[in-house]
Amino acid sequence: MTIFKEIVDEEYLTLAETKDILADVERERALDEDREMRYELARAIEHVNRFSTLDPAESREFVDELLAIEKVDEPTAYKIVNLLPRDRDELRAIYAQERFSLSGDELDDILDIVAKYA
Repeated sequence: MTIFKEIVDEEYLTLAETKDILADVERERALDEDREMRYELARAIEHVNRFSTLDPAESREFVDELLAIEKVDEPTAYKIVNLLPRDRDELRAIYAQERFSLSGDELDDILDIVAKYA
């Protein structure tokens, strides 16, 4: 038997926003003693707790600043916020699948914004 699920909606989230959502889920599950937390959920909570360094408002501001740069689209902005690349090579890895490359100045502009939040 195969169960198919349909994607009804999709939105990008930063780790900080995800952390808030998962904290609510974790609290809800803790109140229901009969409901165990699935392994995947526990790992997701552990991941966001470990790697989320910003608060949700700050992470949203970070995304907005990145979106003001011409060659940063929404999916890429969220990748940058979630991965916090430290140098040009790490940032180039995020852009590796794009059909264009960024100049040194463009990379530095993005890294300057990252430095403000990292």
